[in-house]
Amino acid sequence: MQIPFWKYYLSFLTEVHIESAPSEHNPHLYVSLRKGRYQLSTANAIYSYADLYSNFRDAFHQIQLPKLPIENVLLLGFGLGSIPYMLEKKFQLNYHYTAVEIDENVLYLANKYVLPDLTSSISMIASDASIFVSYCQEQFDLICMDIFLDDTIPDIFETEAYLLQLKNLLSPKGILLFNKLALTEKDIENCQSFLPLFLSCFSEGTHLEVDGNWIFLNRKEVLK
Repeated sequence: MQIPFWKYYLSFLTEVHIESAPSEHNPHLYVSLRKGRYQLSTANAIYSYADLYSNFRDAFHQIQLPKLPIENVLLLGFGLGSIPYMLEKKFQLNYHYTAVEIDENVLYLANKYVLPDLTSSISMIASDASIFVSYCQEQFDLICMDIFLDDTIPDIFETEAYLLQLKNLLSPKGILLFNKLALTEKDIENCQSFLPLFLSCFSEGTHLEVDGNWIFLNRKEVLK
């Protein structure tokens, strides 16, 4: 979507509100403009921020993505599509994406503000990710798990059963990136307690500490 020039320049000085779209899943959901990029936020969290979504951006910089046989990508939690945006625009990588997002208002905002500028193939699915992973028969070369309700990951997504379902959806050389907040001491303690569970499912895994987040990676050998 074309940004009025005055809003674009103003966004480098202050956040510019663009549109609110509250839903039953996200009562305080809105798009704003910051530093010339669309940002999707809730009351306490940033869901998406183009190429400045630094947690995944910094993780991607640490992984040998161009050397990996990646074609099909599963996005669990979509936001405004920061992951395909940065992979296409900043890393010059084009994949086919399957995007699973429970909030149809999020999909509406993504379709309105970001997706028209992308050339990557993106299949959008409005679904609860816990249901989707239980019936999906396809396998993926890259899975990005980025599901939050405001600033909290629902408990069902931090269970052994769910992690094993993600493992089944990975191709033989597939990569999993699982994002968790690590802003507060409580967040960090939660990440530390999750790590043994993650490693029990992915014995070759590790974690990356990236700008207030921990991203759990299933295969440490893909790091640069």
